[in-house]
Parts: sequence; C-alpha cells; structure tokens
Amino acid sequence: MQPSYLRPTYIEVDQQAIYHNVHEEKRRLNAETALFAVVKADAYGHGLIPVARVCQEAGATGFCVATIDEALALRAAQIAAPILVLGITSAQAAPVAAAQNISLTVGDQDWLDDASNFLSEVTDCPQLKIHFATDTGMGRIGFTDVVALHTTAIFVEESKYFTLEGIFTHFATADEKDTIYFEQQVAKFKLMLAALPKRPRYVHVANSATSLWHEACQCNMIRFGVAIYGLNPSGHALAAPYDLQPALSLFSELIFVKQIHAGDSVSYGATYTAQNDEWIGTIPIGYADGWLRRMSGMTVLIKGQRCPIVGRVCMDQIMVRLPEKFAVGEKVTLIGRDEADEITLQEVADYADTIHYEIVCDLHDRIPRHYLPRRED
Repeated sequence: MQPSYLRPTYIEVDQQAIYHNVHEEKRRLNAETALFAVVKADAYGHGLIPVARVCQEAGATGFCVATIDEALALRAAQIAAPILVLGITSAQAAPVAAAQNISLTVGDQDWLDDASNFLSEVTDCPQLKIHFATDTGMGRIGFTDVVALHTTAIFVEESKYFTLEGIFTHFATADEKDTIYFEQQVAKFKLMLAALPKRPRYVHVANSATSLWHEACQCNMIRFGVAIYGLNPSGHALAAPYDLQPALSLFSELIFVKQIHAGDSVSYGATYTAQNDEWIGTIPIGYADGWLRRMSGMTVLIKGQRCPIVGRVCMDQIMVRLPEKFAVGEKVTLIGRDEADEITLQEVADYADTIHYEIVCDLHDRIPRHYLPRRED
C-alpha cells in the first residue's frame, strides 16, 4: 500500500525504547545465551530494517523471521547476522536460503527429501543450515514422534546437503499463571532433545514470555519478540521483571470540525444520533489503515481530553465527539501520551477484545513511520 506522507496521520517509533528493552533482556542472560530478535511481520509493524539495526546495537546476535522474503530483505540491507525462518518454507527455496546463509525450519523427513532434490541441482551449493521444530503441544508445526526425530537426525548427519544448527519448540501457555501445560511441554521437549545423536549449536524454547518468566531446558538461545516493542506478552496477567518501554505511538490531527444538532446522525448506518448540539471532529484514519470498525466507541486524546469515536469507522476517516469547538489542525493521539493522559496499546487491545500483537500488526504501511533517534550512551 502506498504510504501517505502528505496526510497528517503517522506512527512514531521510539528507537531508544527498543534499545532499552533488548539491552535489559540481554543483561539478564548469561554469556553463553544468544538473543535472536524476532522481527517478523515488519517487526510487528514497527519497521523491519530500522528495528533490526537498533536490536543489533543493543546486543542481539541474530534474527528470527516468519518468511524467507523477510530474511532476504535483511540480507539486502547488509545485515550479516544469523537469520532463522520460523515458518515452513517451500523446499524449492532451499538453494536460495543456503546461498544467503539463511537457516530454515524443518518439521518432517518429507521436506528434507524434497529439498535434497533441489539442492542437488545446484553446483557447489553450500550446506543448508536447518533447525528442527518439535511440536510439544502447540499443535502447529514440527516433529511429534521421538523415533521419527531420531531417524531424521541420523539422515541429516549422513547428508551432504544439510547442517543441523538448532532444535526448538514453542510454548502455548508461557504467558499464563498456571504452569501445568507449560511444564508438560518442557518434559516433552527434553525427550525430543535427548533423541538427537548430538546437541546442535542452538537449543531454543524461549519466546518473550518464556524468557521473561521461565527458565526451561537449559537452552542457549532465546527468541525475543513482542517485548522488544515494550509490550507485555501476558497482557495484564503477569508483571514484567523490568520496565518494558512502549516503542510505538500513533498520531493524527483534526481535518474538519463542525457543529451538529439534536437528531443529526453520523457515519454509515446512522448508528449514532446526537441527543444535543455537539461538536464533531473528523480524523484521517480508518479501517484501510488498520484502525478497524470495532474501534467505534474507542476514545482518542485531543488537548489531553478523551474524545469518543462516534458512528462507524469509515475506510479512511473517523469522527469523534469534541467537548468544545477545537481548531482544525489540532493534534490527535490514538496511541501514546497527551498531557497527563495516555492510551496504551493494551487499552486499545482490551477495547477491541483482542491482543496488542494484532493491533500493531494491523497498522498498515499506508501510515508512515517516523523514527525518534536513539540517545548516545
């Protein structure tokens, strides 16, 4: 989608906050544990390349992405650190990954058989680094059978096309107070790990939630994700062990202000009707930007005052009820601080009955990202 630079709606990304969040987590790790920054989905909507560079400055030693295209974008930006693609990649892309020193996730023997055929067609192709995914209870991807995992590990040892660089699992409930299911997954992963003929370079189970609240499996790598961006992966359930600083704010401004009268309606479906004379302001953001229709009724901040969205969210605009006549051009805060008040991503997520991950990932690239510079140490 074409970024709208001449429209007054924009996202502000605080690079100092990102640096702080990564640096504080890095300080908690022992010297042998690597921190791979999870920058998939355009760094959770914060911007892939700028975030990756700040993470490296803060001590990240590698990166995790969801697709090989994201990994190739990092390589194109001259980022040489290790990269792991967490999702299953087409076996046809194996030669490209090998040539670019990109590690791929493997969840079964069939994928290796297919990839071997593609790798064999390339002269002097380097070995492809792979990580075994194990499904210990997430139900998503990975080996579920210990015997099959052992057999595949032997295959990889004997193959000239692959290097087993890592093994991992993903926890389904690491962000919850009840640890019973988490502990069951830990036990299953230990069985999987023991099935390998030898321990690979990276053994990793820790996403943000696990790294913040658990020590599991004596692993030597963490996949640090949503906490990079200052967001608590548990929502309200658990307190973070250190101050997570939110990195993203969302701003716009009033582009039109008018008075309506009792009985006048606003927006599609005429779902909002004024009971009295009211001042209505229009703001240039809508569901095409990721500010979805379920945000109707949510408040924004203008001059430090809460102003509710009235009527349905439109594709490109929303309307808010003002406490008085405000000037066109007045700044609007949808996420962030304005005077003594603040709207957090968690508050927006609570209102929308979802998680803050979804809110930030929904903010489309039509909204330009502005980056606040990091302070020098």
